[in-house]
Amino acid sequence: MQIGMMGLGRMGANMVRRLMRDGHECVVYDINSASVAGMVKDGAVGAASLEEFVGKLAKPRCAWLMLPAAITGRIVDQVAALMEPGDIIIDGGNSYYHEAVDQAAKLAVKGINFVDVGTSGGVWGLERGYCLMIGGPDEAVKHLDSVFATLAPGADAGANPPEDAGTAPFGYLHCGPSGAGHFVKMVHNGIEYGVMAAYAEGMNILKSANAGKRSRISDAETSPLENPQYYQFDIDLPQVAEVWRHGSVIGSWLLDLTAGALKNDPSLAQFGGRVSDSGEGRWTLKAAIDTGVPAPVLSSALFDRFSSQGESQFADKLLSAMRYAFGGHVEKPKTGA
Repeated sequence: MQIGMMGLGRMGANMVRRLMRDGHECVVYDINSASVAGMVKDGAVGAASLEEFVGKLAKPRCAWLMLPAAITGRIVDQVAALMEPGDIIIDGGNSYYHEAVDQAAKLAVKGINFVDVGTSGGVWGLERGYCLMIGGPDEAVKHLDSVFATLAPGADAGANPPEDAGTAPFGYLHCGPSGAGHFVKMVHNGIEYGVMAAYAEGMNILKSANAGKRSRISDAETSPLENPQYYQFDIDLPQVAEVWRHGSVIGSWLLDLTAGALKNDPSLAQFGGRVSDSGEGRWTLKAAIDTGVPAPVLSSALFDRFSSQGESQFADKLLSAMRYAFGGHVEKPKTGA
């Protein structure tokens, strides 16, 4: 099948390679002409402009956008202006699901189908495949099935899903009408925040298991250990992460990546600890608030990211100021490693 891909960044380019490897014809466009040239060298059909990109697509045209959420809406409008009824625009980025719902309604008036595809797999997707969470009109999604099947991982080795199991065991799922795909991906990323935070917090506790050896003073404020003899362990974090990968109930691909990171850099010296949030965690919490669903783990994980970005610094200083004001408590120097 022919598919157009606009946006040849870390994920878009590898998605094109995976598609071409399975025999699909790909028309590609990016504002970076070097990226287009590189994909043409790999076998794609290149386009030098948006008009040329749409013009090279066979009807019904299928244009997949892998773009930053901030510009996706504007580019969708530009692509739609060049399309005809029956054509399909696919948004595979991390756009807000509200925008997908609104965009689909606007394009439906013109007879253009809008399909939103929450795409998970990152830079590993070329070889592992991409988990696809899809929203959109039934016929448009059905038309794109061979593309989704190629991009998705496929059934696990040795698995033989029953015929009535649908596409989910193969790594892609039509979740509902336009907006449903991004909604499911939004919650997926909110969960990701929480799982990442759990691994990080647990490893941090293990890192402090030798606090008894490091405790040199008795002041309870700076050395909270009442029984330092219970914290005399020098835990090998890379090895713990590795052993958890084998048979543990908390094993996961994310743990595999964590173990690799600790093996390559046990002290994580190359990282500063400022953890960004790209929007999905905030949107997930908004949905939880709107629907009255409690989500304390996900909210804590998001707020922890805000703290890592320095947003708690003023509040922390004010806490110290208040303690000093009411009790004359002077800040203690940080101790230990």
